[in-house]
Amino acid sequence: MKQLISSRTLALPSGVDVEVKARQVRVKGPRGVLKKDFKHLAVDMFLTEEDGQKVLKVDNHFGKRKSLASIRTCISHVQNLITGVTKGFEYKMRLVYAHFPININLEGNGTKVEIRNFLGEKRVRIVNMLAGVKCERSSAVKDELVLTGNDIELVSRSAALIHQVCLVKHKDIRKFLDGIYVSERGTLVKEE
Repeated sequence: MKQLISSRTLALPSGVDVEVKARQVRVKGPRGVLKKDFKHLAVDMFLTEEDGQKVLKVDNHFGKRKSLASIRTCISHVQNLITGVTKGFEYKMRLVYAHFPININLEGNGTKVEIRNFLGEKRVRIVNMLAGVKCERSSAVKDELVLTGNDIELVSRSAALIHQVCLVKHKDIRKFLDGIYVSERGTLVKEE
């Protein structure tokens, strides 16, 4: 059954400036500026005020199940943008090996990762971090990489690229568990 109108609101925190123009959202905060385009979704987005607080309102007219789900998707993406410009995102990855120790070299101020000696291979695997993502070694834990950035999509995709380049081919993956895996993810600024 079609609903005439369905809407959700997102309260905007202080210290964050949000602009909406033709379903393009621009969020500015203390850590920088992030943009996201929602032109592919059939929703109306606009800023308004409710009870003296600025809110982002997302509406859908005559929507069925899929288009109604896109409302919550928009709100979640904007929440991630707000978290990114206020707290930032952090992914921790662990190097797992049984016999041949994986060697990591970071070049270009943490924008390029070189992986050597994976399963004893001579081949050097090189992964370039996506724009705005920085990779560094963990000072507290041995064999751990820390990826940081403001955009959760770019940070998670960079982690996926590192994981993907270290997949074991032509062997039983239940036995050969070597690789680089995401062990923890969260925000840079920890909440007390």
